[in-house]
Amino acid sequence: MRICLVTPAAPGSLKGNRVTAERWARFLSELGHHVELAIDYYDQECDLLLAMHAFKSYPAIRRFRDQRPADPVILALTGTDLYGDIRERGPAAEALELATRLVLLQPLGCLELPAHMRDKARVIYQSVAPPTSTSPTQGGSFDICVMGHLRPVKDPFRTEQAARLLPDSSRVKVLHVGAALSADMGTQARAAMASNRRYAWLGELPRTEALQLLSRCRLLALTSTMEGGANVISEAVALDVPIVSSRIAGSIGLLGEDYPGYFPLGDTKALADLLLRAETNNEFYNRLADCCRQRRPLFDPDRERQSLQDLLKELVADDMATALGHPKL
Repeated sequence: MRICLVTPAAPGSLKGNRVTAERWARFLSELGHHVELAIDYYDQECDLLLAMHAFKSYPAIRRFRDQRPADPVILALTGTDLYGDIRERGPAAEALELATRLVLLQPLGCLELPAHMRDKARVIYQSVAPPTSTSPTQGGSFDICVMGHLRPVKDPFRTEQAARLLPDSSRVKVLHVGAALSADMGTQARAAMASNRRYAWLGELPRTEALQLLSRCRLLALTSTMEGGANVISEAVALDVPIVSSRIAGSIGLLGEDYPGYFPLGDTKALADLLLRAETNNEFYNRLADCCRQRRPLFDPDRERQSLQDLLKELVADDMATALGHPKL
């Protein structure tokens, strides 16, 4: 098939949408399809539009549907789509209607869709290739990685604030990877470094360097207020780094309802208690690690590649059914 894959994140961006789009483009090419990766639909000749982000890609989806009304549209939904935009922004809601299939990154996302949309939703877990080598864990400190750009939806300073509540005996050091997406966020990060000996903001790093850093850490802390299904969870699981996370649907859908590493959203004291418990209680730390290892098969690259192939086969079957005058599957 000729596939136009649209993501609003520009080439070179390290945002999650771009990382996912580039991985999917590679998988689809490996499966024999011709893929054009673009930031918009500019009347390209293609058989299918695969769009990331309902609201931001709405103009591309609308243009494609107007020009090629019989051809399929696959729409991959982000956290801001699922937990805000599809209820608050008309174009995002219309994008759902225009799509032939909806892709979710974790199964609980289906609950956010209008009931009549759920039949066309499919879950594709984001994958990470197993590392060929990892860096040894640092022995002197208990390093905790925060990996995400500095923007409000990530609640980016929650781990830094929790680290301030730890006792003097704690060896916790928070290493924060991510670009400041506003001047105010950058100012706040620099001020936090100046006043908190446990916090280091490293800015944006190339992906390989960021993953090497993550592999050396003892924990990943994810504090977001919403996530569609954070790829950094897949990365941490692949690197055998346990996770503590705000108790949000996007993380529960990936780690499971009973995962022991959740804390209430925005609760700094609860996060501090969780960090200290992971640092000082080997039994609890090993339980987190074991739970993450059990989830690892979900994030296997072969599984993600096959999920994409199955989705395309389903669309081809729909087209054949229509041509024969039968109802679509």
